[in-house]
Amino acid sequence: MLPNFDYTRPEDLKSAVKQLSSDGAVVHGGGTDLLGCLRDRIFNVNKLVSISGIQNLKGVKETADGGLRIGALTTITEIADHPVIQKQYAVLARAASEVASPQLRNQGTIGGNICQKPRCWYYRGDFDCLRKGGNRCFAPMGENQFHCILGSDSICFIVHPSDPAPALVALNAQAEIQGPKGKRSLALEKFHMPPGVDVTSETYLDPGEILTEIIIPPAPRGLRSAYRKVRTRRSWDFAIAGAALALQFDGDTVKNARVVLSGAAPVPWRSKPVEEAIIGKKLDEKTIADAAEASMQGAMPLKKNEYKIPLFKAVVFEELTKIAAQ
Repeated sequence: MLPNFDYTRPEDLKSAVKQLSSDGAVVHGGGTDLLGCLRDRIFNVNKLVSISGIQNLKGVKETADGGLRIGALTTITEIADHPVIQKQYAVLARAASEVASPQLRNQGTIGGNICQKPRCWYYRGDFDCLRKGGNRCFAPMGENQFHCILGSDSICFIVHPSDPAPALVALNAQAEIQGPKGKRSLALEKFHMPPGVDVTSETYLDPGEILTEIIIPPAPRGLRSAYRKVRTRRSWDFAIAGAALALQFDGDTVKNARVVLSGAAPVPWRSKPVEEAIIGKKLDEKTIADAAEASMQGAMPLKKNEYKIPLFKAVVFEELTKIAAQ
């Protein structure tokens, strides 16, 4: 059963920010994650501030320089089906198409997807874990087969649940944010909070701030991109392992690369070792094999998720092989 709370639906962004200044106020967009959190009593809410009626936060528009501006209330389905995204930013279209089920893609928004809460069963269950203000993480000694192998800071072992977020980081996207102090921009790569900085927060959004838009720069000449998601029996579930790749080629040589892993870490995990292994080189069999091996540099698996290491290596190997053949 949902707890009692106040509900308001402001008509503009300024009013929404003002409403969020009250104690216990949270943003409501599509609600596909928020309502589940409320039913499970994961956090306390006194007021829902619905931004669903703010029209200028919806839709995909081309920018003057040839990039894209995506409103935070744009649905995942709109992104997956958008012809420009499919043609120029294949990694994002594919990542969006892999999210959950058709019904959830129709309702869920890109802003909510990027800001969603962890799916760790200890966080979602009746456990007083670190992320909820408790004094321990239960994953290291518990059921940890789906937890992270990178970036835990030996503090919290969640994996970031979003598919589009790694794709957007691979595309070097920017988050546009509105709050009590005005507007600001933040690279999406720096948007998510590592456990070592603050284990109780998932993003660098300050109190009262709203993610309003995502800006994707123009696709560079020679861009080839892809997203791969591995999940249990192709079910509508979260990634066990995945990779978003955005590679810029000059002829047959990789000129630039951004490779971001999903299902690996508490934040979308940019794999600099993979990038370093392929930039300035042709994607031949040895380069691809070396890059796949480098993808798990620094990995620290738990007792029940060691299988993720060969899985990630295989994902990176296969996706680089496919891109090389394009």
